[in-house]
Amino acid sequence: MLREKRGDLRLGQCPGAKGHILTQFDMMGLPKHLQTRLAAMGLTEPTPIQSRAIPVALDGRDVMGLAQTGTGKTAAFGLPLMAQLLQYGKKPEPKTIRALVLAPTRELAKQITETMRALAEGTAIKTGMVVGGQSINAQINRLSRGTDLLVATPGRLIDLMDRRALTLEETAFLVLDEADQMLDLGFIHALRRISEMVPADRQTMLFSATMPKQMNEIAQSYLRNPQRIEVTPPGKVADKITQAVHFVPKSHKATLLAELLDGHRDELALVFCRTKHGAEKLMKGLAGQGFAATSIHGNKSQGQRDRALAAFRAGDMRVLVATDVAARGIDIPDVRHVYNFDLPNVADNYVHRIGRTARAGRDGAAIAFCAPEEMGELKAIQKVMKLSIPVASGRPWEDITPPEGGNKPKGRGRGRGRPGGGFAGKPGGSGKPANRRRKPGQGRGKPQAA
Repeated sequence: MLREKRGDLRLGQCPGAKGHILTQFDMMGLPKHLQTRLAAMGLTEPTPIQSRAIPVALDGRDVMGLAQTGTGKTAAFGLPLMAQLLQYGKKPEPKTIRALVLAPTRELAKQITETMRALAEGTAIKTGMVVGGQSINAQINRLSRGTDLLVATPGRLIDLMDRRALTLEETAFLVLDEADQMLDLGFIHALRRISEMVPADRQTMLFSATMPKQMNEIAQSYLRNPQRIEVTPPGKVADKITQAVHFVPKSHKATLLAELLDGHRDELALVFCRTKHGAEKLMKGLAGQGFAATSIHGNKSQGQRDRALAAFRAGDMRVLVATDVAARGIDIPDVRHVYNFDLPNVADNYVHRIGRTARAGRDGAAIAFCAPEEMGELKAIQKVMKLSIPVASGRPWEDITPPEGGNKPKGRGRGRGRPGGGFAGKPGGSGKPANRRRKPGQGRGKPQAA
């Protein structure tokens, strides 16, 4: 049994394991090294998800945590993992993985890895990361020496398993972070396969921002009598985020965006698009107008994505245009503005997108653009959040629900799309959306994967 192999690593004596809410990290029974590292990282007060999840995980129980991004989930599972890995006292066997953390995107995997390495600094714990877009041969070489903690995206992990580059037979800890997004990205079959390769006698922690129906199946398959911890109601956004929506036709969105960005050129702005092609086209258009803009999406190599994020984080680039690849896993406290250039198809993703601002106690603004064909998405978003987003310009488009058996009619706005008259970029415009005939083969197309 795995628990016998690694000894009794459950720290059941820690204060708070019976369900008490702790107020200080040093009351949790964490190893002194981790307390020292937390102090060095400037972390002294646990967040609500950390206060409730860490004692349960230290006691060896499975955890199902429901909390939005930016609430400290990484440390909520990272500290218990490190505390238990520190007790092994010997190196892992070749190709073995002691603890596995699965993340939906490369960016989130990198963020988790950086946090785990910071916690492990000064110890012999080996933390690795395997994601797509990097040399698989180099990853195979590193894995051959054994790994204490591996952070991985499901697709690349499956590729490495197929090449027999690693084994999960000795994996004692499994974490699924942002599990709902992994379902959205179609990783359900990969998760099932990975689960079959990890021993049943393991500790599992699942963290998710939402609880879709399919998540119950995942929870039942992966977890054993888990402690459910919910600290943020679904659809809840940070109190310091100011939201607004502009009702503007699709053809005028780019002009309005440039006009708004021009009002805060010295502040960081994150702009979300629905497709990879759309994100790249918008970024090039902004750069052509003199904005320090860059982009990340699924068509970029990992090196390009890393360089774009580094430049944005450093402030060398002030505007980052992205697909939902950046909706979770990017923690840049200086982001002051989030623009939903295209509204997301999945309402919950709106909450994750705007959660990239107002981080670490700062203020932030979330601005949405709504074209006639996006009224359905806007209504779904407001239903999830249980509130109406304040209108910055224009008026809601008329309901364009198609008649029974008929085609969807073209939407018509009932107001102007910009304060002062006219749509953005066309002062004195008619206030009506453009109604140009599409060229052959020029459809809206399906959203591309991030």
